[in-house]
Amino acid sequence: MVRMGNIISFVNEILWERNILVWMLIGAGLFFSVKTKFVQLRLFKHMLSLVRENNEEKSQGITSFQAFCISTASRVGAGNLVGVVAAVSIGGAGSIFWMWVMAVIGSASAFAETVLAIIYRGKTKDGKYVGGPAFFLDKGLGKKWLGVLFVMSALICWAGVMQVVSNSVTESFKVAFGIDQLTVTMILIVLTGVVIFGKRDKISMLLSKLVPLMSALYLLVVLFIVIKNINLIPGLMTEIVSQALGIKQAVGGSLGAVIMIGIKRGLFSNEAGSGSAPSAAASADVDHPVKQGLLQALGVFVDTILICSATAFVMLLADIDKTNLTGMEFLQESFRYHVGDWGVIFIALILFLFSFSTVLGIMFYAKNNIMFLSERDIFQNMFKILVLVMLFQGGIQRNLFIWSLADFGIGLMTVINLIGIVLLSKEVKGCLENYEGNLLKKQKMGKTKITI
Repeated sequence: MVRMGNIISFVNEILWERNILVWMLIGAGLFFSVKTKFVQLRLFKHMLSLVRENNEEKSQGITSFQAFCISTASRVGAGNLVGVVAAVSIGGAGSIFWMWVMAVIGSASAFAETVLAIIYRGKTKDGKYVGGPAFFLDKGLGKKWLGVLFVMSALICWAGVMQVVSNSVTESFKVAFGIDQLTVTMILIVLTGVVIFGKRDKISMLLSKLVPLMSALYLLVVLFIVIKNINLIPGLMTEIVSQALGIKQAVGGSLGAVIMIGIKRGLFSNEAGSGSAPSAAASADVDHPVKQGLLQALGVFVDTILICSATAFVMLLADIDKTNLTGMEFLQESFRYHVGDWGVIFIALILFLFSFSTVLGIMFYAKNNIMFLSERDIFQNMFKILVLVMLFQGGIQRNLFIWSLADFGIGLMTVINLIGIVLLSKEVKGCLENYEGNLLKKQKMGKTKITI
């Protein structure tokens, strides 16, 4: 165990402490932004139209909107709350600006990995679509061993994330309601167990309803707070930009830290480039890979530009003593300042919904990735049991080794995924050119369906 711990610590130090992973993600995002001529901006209006497209019941997979909701569910999670709190606490208002910048850059990577997941996906015995980085590493590069390594890294990461999510929920409920952690943990385990031991379709249907509801509810309360403080918004926006590019920070030597904190939180809250979201996107029954790629790029904007910004605005507009406030307490006290004591309860409930949706989204990811190794139900059930164990363990106490293991898993899977999408970048560019060519024809001929 000691030797394993040393190995994990060594890898985490290289990838995280020395910012190697951050620079790889930045490089990949810029690479695909240039290669696609900034498709995430050029076709943004078209992205929105795809969300409104008819999403009827699909015979061979989930709808594109359900796939969008599943990946958004895992993105819009505890990280949007706790992660942004950390960014603002350490990096100040300026870190939010760099989160926005990385949302734009990272969405290009999200687009690329999703397109490849659709191109190289396969089918299960019952005719359902299944795919993800493991599949395009195998079929596209002929490196099955690399696909297996990706799956193992992803499962390690997701199992560890379960503990982090559970711990965040139980601590927030203890603060808001005074309920002991064991009780909240058991409630979370029971709800999760009921859903994950059901059909995969149950997860997609639940998330397609839960994600829009919880996001709308959260944004509605934040909109009220923003309108209530509308006279402070111009000053807040000025503060965000000035701190992001400010001379004061540069002279003090803290500008680099502000930029790096914002970049880290932006990249790792929206998962762009990590290879997670394509595992859900590949299940969508769409008539062209680019359609789903654009929807996943939009998911990055929803996560960072909307949800993360909303969280930051609430904290930055709160006139409270932030000296001794950390973690969820900082956010809960900010909501208390704006809307009263019920704000503390509201955040606890929202965090529960965000976290529950994250758990279900990850379970969908895991199911697709385990199918790359085997379609036998025993392996699916073993992971489900492991998830419930991790939820229990994380709910009652923190385990720093498991948290480090989760960092190790996501770091390794991200490196593997980035290698794959860069090596297959010609496929992405060719697919995009095909789509835009057909889109132009469709506009001229009045047709609605695009095929590849």
